[in-house]
Amino acid sequence: MRIRLPLLSVVLAFGLLGCGKDPAASATNDPADGASAKVFKWKMVTAYPKNFPGLGLGPENLAKLVARMSNGRLQIKVYGANELVPPFEVFDTVSAGTAEMGHSAAYYWTGKSPAAAFFTAVPFGMTAQERNGWLHYGGGMALWRELYANFNLVPFAGGNTGVQMGGWFNKEINSVEDLKGLKMRIPGLGGDVLNRLGGTSVTLPGSELYTSMQTGVIDAVEWVSPYNDIALGLHQVAGYYYYPGWQEAGPNLEFTVNKQAWDSLPDDLQAIVEAATRAINQDMLDEYTARNADALTELVEQHGVQLRAFPDDVMAAIARESVAVKKDLASSDPFSRRVYDSMSAFQTKAGAYGRISEQSYMNARDSVAD
Repeated sequence: MRIRLPLLSVVLAFGLLGCGKDPAASATNDPADGASAKVFKWKMVTAYPKNFPGLGLGPENLAKLVARMSNGRLQIKVYGANELVPPFEVFDTVSAGTAEMGHSAAYYWTGKSPAAAFFTAVPFGMTAQERNGWLHYGGGMALWRELYANFNLVPFAGGNTGVQMGGWFNKEINSVEDLKGLKMRIPGLGGDVLNRLGGTSVTLPGSELYTSMQTGVIDAVEWVSPYNDIALGLHQVAGYYYYPGWQEAGPNLEFTVNKQAWDSLPDDLQAIVEAATRAINQDMLDEYTARNADALTELVEQHGVQLRAFPDDVMAAIARESVAVKKDLASSDPFSRRVYDSMSAFQTKAGAYGRISEQSYMNARDSVAD
C-alpha cells in the first residue's frame, strides 16, 4: 500500500478548497500519456443526510476538490444516507466494493471489531488537535489501517467537529439519579458509560432523532454541537441543552476506500486523495469553529433554550465510569490494548504540553479585560 502525503499536495489542496469554480467544467482530460488519461468514476455512500451542514458537506467538498486536483480524472458521486444504502451499511458496502468510498464514523462498527470505537472518540479523550496529531504523527493512522485491512478498507481521517455538546434532555439533570432509566441516543463508548450509570443507550441515525425525541422513543439525544443541532431542529423537541461534551471531545469522522479501488489508482491520484482528505479533515473543523458560537447564541437568545452545565457530582460519576469503560475495552482483545496504550501515551504527552500552552494561554486571555 502506498501512503504518502507530499507537502506540495497539501498546500495545493487547501488553496483549491477555497475556490468556487466548478471542477467538472475545468476538466480537460488531456494528460500527456495514455495511461494517465483514464477517468475513474467512483460512488461514495455516507451515513449522513446529503448536504447536511458540516457532516454532509464534507463528502461533497471532497468530491469537488478531488475532481479539480485531478483535472477530472477521478470523479466521485456522493450519495447521502438512504439514497443507496442505509446509514449503518456504509462499512459493508465499501468493504464489498459495491461503492468505492464511504463517509461515516468508526464507532458505528464495533460489531466488526471492538477497537473501532477508539477511532472516532473516547470519553474524556483527546481534543481534535491532539487526535489529529496522534493519527498523523503518533502512530494512530498505522494502527487504524492495520485494523481496517482485515475488512478490505483503507481509512482516512474524514473531518472533526471539535468538542461537542453534552446533549439535549427533556428534563433537568441534577444528580446521577436523574440518569437512571434515561433512554438516550448516544453511540460509542459514551453509550457504554451511560449504561453503567443506569441509563439505556440507543444508536439512531441523524434522520430519526427529531421524531424519536418528539414521540418519546428517547428521552435525550446527543448529536453534535450547536451548528448541527439547530439545523436538525432539536431545540424544538427538548428544552435543556447540556455541556460539556465529555463523550466526544474531538471526534474524527472517516473516509474509507475499498482496497481494490485504491490499488487501481495510479500513484498521482492516490496522492491527490491523500492530500484532499487531509484538507477536508481540517476544513470541517474550521467550519465548526466558525459556526458554533453564532448557532449557540441563536439557540439561547432567539429560541429560549435552557443552557446547563452538568453538575460536578454527575461529571465525577461519568468520569469514573469512563475510565472503567476504556480499561474494559482495552482488556477485550489484544488489538484494542495496542490502540488504547498508544492513545493513552499520546494523550498524556500532548496534554502535558497543552496545559502549559493552549490551556494556560486561554486562562490568561480570559483574565484580560477588553
